Amino acid sequence: MSAADPGGGSAINDGAAARLAERLLGMRANREVIPEDPNHSVRWHEHDYPSPVARWNYHPEYELHLIRKGTGKFIVGDHIGTFEAGHLALVGSGLPHDWVSDLRPGEVLRGRDVLIQFDGKWVERAASILPEMAEVKPLLEQSSRGIEFLGRSARAAAVSLEAMGTSTGLQRLQHLFDVLAILSRAPESERRYLADEWFRPQLDGQAAAVVDLVLEYVFSNHAGSVRMSEAAALVGMSEPTFSKYFKRATGQNFSDLVRKLRLAHARRLLERSDKSISDICYEVGFTNLSNFNRHFRNDAGETPRDYRQRVQN
Repeated sequence: MSAADPGGGSAINDGAAARLAERLLGMRANREVIPEDPNHSVRWHEHDYPSPVARWNYHPEYELHLIRKGTGKFIVGDHIGTFEAGHLALVGSGLPHDWVSDLRPGEVLRGRDVLIQFDGKWVERAASILPEMAEVKPLLEQSSRGIEFLGRSARAAAVSLEAMGTSTGLQRLQHLFDVLAILSRAPESERRYLADEWFRPQLDGQAAAVVDLVLEYVFSNHAGSVRMSEAAALVGMSEPTFSKYFKRATGQNFSDLVRKLRLAHARRLLERSDKSISDICYEVGFTNLSNFNRHFRNDAGETPRDYRQRVQN
């Protein structure tokens, strides 16, 4: 059992491995090409899940991303978290990201995502004509780490973001300005910065396909057995080669990613359930309570018990 396998459970079966490996052969490069919208200042888009565009990718455009339905896990840079309907995040230029929903076999979430994407140069050009647009620049600089918006700011911005999709002309532009104003003025208490400041992955097309495949394996099995040997076998690499490749492509170790995902799942259970801490420990994939407590304290800065008391009060 590797360092990335603190839990028990069954390994990924051969059929699942084959299906994942088959996906790898058809993966597009991770540099997503955002089509221009000649009729609008920014691109507004919605899509289902699964979808060809829902994968580990990056692009030079900024992206404001709203989850409309379902639950799941997401990764922005080196940050692993969980999401539910209403999750709103601003992803900076070049920052890799992916949202993976919890699905039943064959399930499709229609219209799971709504988002806007825009070029930073558009903001610069607009600010040269409309000085008031300069208020947006600090927000874009901060988005280099990714920002999850919370509370009233997230809810208000989501309403205006949705309204953009059903409006045109000046009314659409008004909703866009509303979104940018809400986010630019959101208090620090309603912002959660995601990736570490030093996060710098090395990205290329093949790396995107490999990482997307491995993320699906990890996200599907994180509460059970997650072995580096299986992840390496999925992409046809030896364990030492895979370990170096994954770190170079994502900016983090494979074992760290698995641990972060399990701790993110634990935080959600502590926030939203009455399950005992020991039950949560085993449910998220740890087999040793003291080990779970130690990792949780190192990650959150407090014990699971203190975390639950704080967030539930």
